[in-house]
Amino acid sequence: MKFIEKIYDYIDDNEGRVIIACNAGNLGRIQQTIDAAIKLGRRVAFTGEDMDQIIETATRLNKLQIVDKKSIIKPAEIKKYADNELVILETGRMGEPLKSLGDMAHRRHKYVKIKDGDLVLAVTSPSVSYETTIARIENKIYKAGGVMKMLASDLKISGHANARDLQFLLDIFRPKNLIPIQGEYRELSAHADLAMEMDILPEHIFIAKRGETVSLENGDMIPSGVIQAENVMIDGSGVGDIGSVVLRDRKVLSEDGIFIAVITISKTERKIVSKSRVHTRGFVYVKTSRDLMREAGELVNETVDKYLSGKEFDWAEIKGSIRDALGKFLYEQTKRKPVILPVVMEARQPQDLNKRYTKKNHNKK
Repeated sequence: MKFIEKIYDYIDDNEGRVIIACNAGNLGRIQQTIDAAIKLGRRVAFTGEDMDQIIETATRLNKLQIVDKKSIIKPAEIKKYADNELVILETGRMGEPLKSLGDMAHRRHKYVKIKDGDLVLAVTSPSVSYETTIARIENKIYKAGGVMKMLASDLKISGHANARDLQFLLDIFRPKNLIPIQGEYRELSAHADLAMEMDILPEHIFIAKRGETVSLENGDMIPSGVIQAENVMIDGSGVGDIGSVVLRDRKVLSEDGIFIAVITISKTERKIVSKSRVHTRGFVYVKTSRDLMREAGELVNETVDKYLSGKEFDWAEIKGSIRDALGKFLYEQTKRKPVILPVVMEARQPQDLNKRYTKKNHNKK
């Protein structure tokens, strides 16, 4: 069955609105959809980005023929017509109409919200990486009361070049050298195989890895080095300044939470002035884990007491000892590794404060 016959049957059989997702550049499918809708006495609304301009240009260049221009309505006019009088053609943004279907299902679309009785027809080929998203969109459409149909692959075409298209271009241009681009490595390799079938020598085909550079010397393609071409992380106002440690900590925070231990000591007297207080966010529910929190606090006190009994003192070492002890304990109890943040504060002695106050007044004089 031809595409126009299939579309005609779907529109004719459905008593509600018919929403068709199609690529804006596929004028053939748009023409067939308009013809079927007009033949059945339905109005057609284009809800894709810049579709008015595309339709106007295509009509002016005779690439699109609209028999009854009164059948074409503005998206804002959709509410004026009954559901059985409408066909909505969604071409989306950036050539991705399927994402706009998700907006309709989530009731975020400016003009169309999926409702009971809606029939959604997807006549565009999603990329392989988009299949999971399509499944979620389809579920949401059904929950909103609509029905979604993906037309059979023999009734739709892809916007991507196939093997015959690539060979056609190679036959026209007859290049001496070829660098396949766009796609995964297996697709680049398949492109290279096609080129060899077209009598391009293997030594003139170069599948470049990320960052690899190529030079042309006397008409021959030669690898000339590697430049830095890694992913650039944008973090707020900073660009490229986020390190792996920060990313690792964020990942741990999102999965296992944070555990904070606060304790106050006297460095001069080498003793604990205020025993530890422990807090947590995203790690355990405190009200049901009081024993765990109490034991963790006691462990911090014991660890600090043991460290202060020694001769050496270093702020980084005392925090490290708390972090190590808590990390081992919490993993044994929960099999989880939260970010542990030890906070060790020093209690100032009265004489120390007096010295600072006297020195400050002396400097003023």
